[in-house]
Amino acid sequence: MKKLALICFCVTFGVTAAKADTVNEQMRKATNVLTEIMGAPDKGIPNDLLAKAVCVGIVPAELKFAIGIGGNYGRGVLVCRRGGDGPWGDPSMFTLGGGSFGFQIGGQATDVVFIVMNEDGARKLVRDEVKLGGDISVAAGPVGRAGQAATDAAMHAEILSYSRNRGLFAGVSLSGAVFHQDKDDNAKLYGTPVNAKQILFDGGVPRPPSARKLDETLARYSPRGGQHWTHEA
Repeated sequence: MKKLALICFCVTFGVTAAKADTVNEQMRKATNVLTEIMGAPDKGIPNDLLAKAVCVGIVPAELKFAIGIGGNYGRGVLVCRRGGDGPWGDPSMFTLGGGSFGFQIGGQATDVVFIVMNEDGARKLVRDEVKLGGDISVAAGPVGRAGQAATDAAMHAEILSYSRNRGLFAGVSLSGAVFHQDKDDNAKLYGTPVNAKQILFDGGVPRPPSARKLDETLARYSPRGGQHWTHEA
């Protein structure tokens, strides 16, 4: 009986550790995606738009599939500025899924990045579930050194979104996708149950070591924003 208990403990501990490693790996992948995209200024997110953004969401290698009807699912990381215009805060984990959007190339894995452009958009993303294009406005974001080429429709959207597939980075609409808070992954990342509002707006949550590299990368490309929260999120 003692041997069985020991085996069960070892298996449980191993599975828990493996899941924690998976969350940490998501952080590493998100950092790499942002670094590669912003490392190509003529093809990345315009610096002036990133400076205005209050949050950034990254879904590394989102899995897409198309068997009669398209679909997608991915796990991502959302980071918001402290107070809207301060330094970048701590990451909150989420999932993104729904019907077809953007590129649809069989089972090709795709990186997705989106920037949240105002406080209202950020406040909506702390809900448990949000439909992009329905509960929150979303548009394909412009690419290049400056965002002046963006259309009026894009500039009035709460979220500007991008996709990278086979080396091609471009604005892509995420309309129809569903954003879910990933409470399980947040608990694994922080070692205790914690919700998105606590992480993104309330503060006081110790930053996990695996998030430091992503914070450094965001700070390098966009150290300060220009929009302070006007009221409680």
